[in-house]
Parts: sequence; structure tokens; C-alpha cells
Amino acid sequence: MATHAGTRARRRQTVVLTALVGAAALAGPTLLPALLPAAAQANGGITVTSYGHSALLIRGGGKTVLINPFKAVGCAAGLSEPRVSADVILASSRLLDEGAAVASGKLLVSPGSYRVAGLSIEGIAAPHDRFGGRRFGQATLWRWKQGGLEIAHLGGTAGSLGPSDRVLLGRPDLLIIGVGGGAKVYDGAEAAEVVRELKPRRVIPVQYVSGRQPPKNCDQGGVEPFLKAMAGSTIKRGGASLSLPGKLGDGLVIEVMR
Repeated sequence: MATHAGTRARRRQTVVLTALVGAAALAGPTLLPALLPAAAQANGGITVTSYGHSALLIRGGGKTVLINPFKAVGCAAGLSEPRVSADVILASSRLLDEGAAVASGKLLVSPGSYRVAGLSIEGIAAPHDRFGGRRFGQATLWRWKQGGLEIAHLGGTAGSLGPSDRVLLGRPDLLIIGVGGGAKVYDGAEAAEVVRELKPRRVIPVQYVSGRQPPKNCDQGGVEPFLKAMAGSTIKRGGASLSLPGKLGDGLVIEVMR
């Protein structure tokens, strides 16, 4: 009897959930995520919005993560500052073009292990420059899982990865990496080498000058040297928004955002 009762209960739950999802679909797409099981939302992929420089807002799994909010100074001069809200803000450093106080949310900038808004986040210390941090100090690399994807953020470093860094970063589904060169950011060839080391499935290049003359006192260049160094890879050129599913294929795709 207990078995039959349990079976009937599960059937009733299935019918109720199906009805709710159907009603939400008729009512409009905004109601549907609230009715889906938490596991389905957690693995449902992400949407990425670019604000230029290395600032990205990542939505997925019911969470929002903002990386590297900037003041419109230096190489970010002329861009619109990302004055938005997020559950957590991950900054490469406290420099005004990588960790400015222009957005609202829990700001993380120091290495360590964190649990914020239900996300497990690892911050890894790395030299900001090519001289072991002796010129510009340390930056922080970030890794976390969101929307079913393992994400690594290397938006503000020019230092080579050591064996322990590669172990901690693992093989990310999505790698966000600075490519514009200069004193504190990988140049195209250096970034390509890191991509070959980590073997991500998707790459979003950031922190480069796009479609304009470099601002005064900016030592960064464009994205093309990186793309040239990654010759043979699939390259997609999109806009300011990008959606990725919660499960990616094994082939490498470079997503150039506006």
C-alpha cells in the first residue's frame, strides 16, 4: 500500500508542476524561472553583459556577478561606468579601472575562499605585472561556478601562471582573460599561451582598446594580436550581450564582445 500511495503522490506532484509550468508559460516568461526546480535553474546557463574594458555582468543560477567595475579613467576613459547592482562584485585589484566603487554589491578583491549569495568563490593571488609583483603589486584571479558553468576570471594580470595556479584554476568552461597588453595585462601572445594551458571551452577576451584610438596615457592595444595568436580557433564576434547554455561542447570558441 505504501508503495502505491507513494506512486500516486509522485504522479500528483508531476501533474501539479506540469500545470504550473504551463500556466507560467502562458502568463509570460518572467514567471517561469520561479517555478522551475532549483537544480534546473542552477544549471541553466548564463547571460553575460559587457560594459567594456574588463567589466562584465554575469547572470545565471538566480545570481548576478559583476567583475571589474571601473571609473572612466586611463584605458577606460570615454566608457560608461557600470553603475549596476549585483549579488557579488569580483575585482582584480583596487585600481580605479578594475575595482572602482561605482556599483552596489558585496565587493571581493583579496585572495581567499568565500561563500556569498550561495556561490562558492575562490580568489587566487597573482602578480599584477611581469616582475613578480615588484612593480605593481598583486592582483587576484577568480574562479566560481554559476549556471552550471565553471568560470575563471583573469582580467587583470600579466604574470605567468605557476603549477599551483593551473591546479586551482582547473579547466574552466568559460575563461575571461585580459589581452590588451601593457604593463599590467597579458598581451595577445601571452594570453594565447594561457588559453592553451587551461584549455577552456569558451573564452571572452577583455581589457583591450576597442574601435577607437587609445586614450591618453593608455598602454593597451586591441584584440587582434590575440586573435591572430589563436589562429585556427572558432571566433564569434557579437554584441554587448551573450548567452551560454549550462553545458558546453569541447571545441574552443572565442567570443568577442562589443
